[in-house]
Amino acid sequence: MPAPSLFSWLRRGDEQASCRTALSRQPSLEDAVGEVVQQLCAREYRSAARGEADLALVFGSTSYASDLPRLLPLLRSRLRARHWLGAAGGGVVGTGASGTAREVEQEPALSVMLLHLPGADLQLFGLDTDQLPDLDGDSRDWVSWVGADPERASAMVLLVDPTCQAINDLISGLDYAFPGLAKVGGIAGHHSANHGSLLLDDRVVTGAVGCLIGGRWTIDPLVAQGCRPIGPVFEIEQAERNVVLQLSRGDQQNTPVNCLQSILQTLNPTERELVRHSLFLGVARSSFSLADGGDDGESTAFLVRNLIGVDPRNGAVAVAERLRVGQQVQFQLRDAEASRQELRQLLSNQASASAAQPPLAGLLFACLGRGVGLYGEPDGDVSIVQREFPGLPMAGAFCNGEIGPVGGITYLHGYTASLGFLVPREAAGPPPSEG
Repeated sequence: MPAPSLFSWLRRGDEQASCRTALSRQPSLEDAVGEVVQQLCAREYRSAARGEADLALVFGSTSYASDLPRLLPLLRSRLRARHWLGAAGGGVVGTGASGTAREVEQEPALSVMLLHLPGADLQLFGLDTDQLPDLDGDSRDWVSWVGADPERASAMVLLVDPTCQAINDLISGLDYAFPGLAKVGGIAGHHSANHGSLLLDDRVVTGAVGCLIGGRWTIDPLVAQGCRPIGPVFEIEQAERNVVLQLSRGDQQNTPVNCLQSILQTLNPTERELVRHSLFLGVARSSFSLADGGDDGESTAFLVRNLIGVDPRNGAVAVAERLRVGQQVQFQLRDAEASRQELRQLLSNQASASAAQPPLAGLLFACLGRGVGLYGEPDGDVSIVQREFPGLPMAGAFCNGEIGPVGGITYLHGYTASLGFLVPREAAGPPPSEG
């Protein structure tokens, strides 16, 4: 019988916080539900966790899409939790009977995490995203639309249906209404069934769903973009919307294509081959000069964006981000080793920051382009996380876009791993009473 995880509980006053997880790869939905219930009940017995969970997080493969409306009713008939939230994904992240987190891609899988969080203040919401409030209007319109109190929250889990037509506006509006809150999540998986991909209480819905977390608990976010810079930092001299026309470095100006050609001469053959299919542009999230040596990771964070086109007539490049003159940019390469090194460094920083109070659980929302496709082997991201946090229970999904903060602003990403670590807030007072 496996020993209980060192991270499966934290004592909080007279109560214990607990995290119980289960993972099944059964192709039948009924069999998968039966297996996760069995695992969760066994973990309840071993951990002495009793009673109703505060929050159940459920992530199922889109292989179950046609049966998705039956998933929550089946689970709720056998498990007790006050709130239920989840999504279907192109793959799932889960922690099964062995206690080791796994990434399951391109096959049926069901992951369930039951959280008992003494002192937590949880506010669940479901949003119809067909018509959003005005981004130029009052932020209180957004708050009323969500139907939650920003003063009671410190973090947000956000899941969006792939049919949502204005995801970037949605994310910007939620940042507008709930500033300073860490937001992590992703876009759920596509499927051909005639219903949505999101799970809320006992329903399958479209739009967006989420949970605001406050009281004595919060989420520490971490976004791993998986790139390493090549060449110097440039400044944009000319740009039109998302097209970069001229870059400068010191007194020298040139087209982006000419700048890239000069960088190619400094690369080895392997790196030059990567440029053909794994080249991106990092956009600095600060107006301060990176070239002048700023070392604050928050103020100098790069937002990595796709290069979506080149104009050979004038050497301009189109980028999947609106740009402006004066912004600093740097070409980036994405590969497995760069992704490993970046994630290890970010996790090392996270471990140092949370050394006095380790996380209770981890959430991972990973791009469908990561996993085996990036690392060449399974469990690429979770294995790195568990080297830094041995035994940490994890859950999540492979997404069609990942949501997380860079430089204090929430963005929709691609090819990233957006992680959230559930941690206690030592300084927090008792949560407001809920009606």
